Amino acid sequence: MNPEEILADGMQQLGLPDEVEKRQKLMQYLGLLQKWNRTYNLTAINKTEQMVSHHLLDSLAVLPHLQPGRWLDVGCGAGLPGLVLAIMQPSWAFDLLDSNSKKCSFVQQAIIELGIKNTRVHCARIESWQQVDKFDGVISRAFAEMEKFVTTTRHLILPRGTWVAMKGALSDEEIGQLPIGVRLEQIIPLQIPGLSAARCLAILKEV
Repeated sequence: MNPEEILADGMQQLGLPDEVEKRQKLMQYLGLLQKWNRTYNLTAINKTEQMVSHHLLDSLAVLPHLQPGRWLDVGCGAGLPGLVLAIMQPSWAFDLLDSNSKKCSFVQQAIIELGIKNTRVHCARIESWQQVDKFDGVISRAFAEMEKFVTTTRHLILPRGTWVAMKGALSDEEIGQLPIGVRLEQIIPLQIPGLSAARCLAILKEV
């Protein structure tokens, strides 16, 4: 199978609708990522087939477990998962934040070239970034341990908002270090097509 067929097959396995326009836009995003990666080293993965599984499908796997609303992607890197989710859910709003200016420049260019209307990118450190309108949800992909993830974003989330941490293995020690007033609501194991490594989602809420 070619990379787009791998993506279509993976989306089917994840139970996602295969909308041709969105799938093609995801592949266009991947093409931009490969182009920029040759100069700016945005990701260590450079084979297209691996990018489909490790980046696109890894990001898409979380979609069935998210609620509609305003989302903040912390430590978005090259736009993962935020830009992928924004392509799939044009009626939701996404703010993507990273402190790496090269990665933010790439994300901004991708937003422009792909005509994505529901996304903004911010180049800043999360600890000092302020936003008047709070978010329904905050998501991260390998950003930090959950304690740091929660404490550095707590000022940005609505009282009934949800933190979603995309994780590999999740230890009892990491769970035990959660701040007071925050509970681990659910751990959702994920099966990523084409990816054998363990993946899970940790869903967190304020008590």
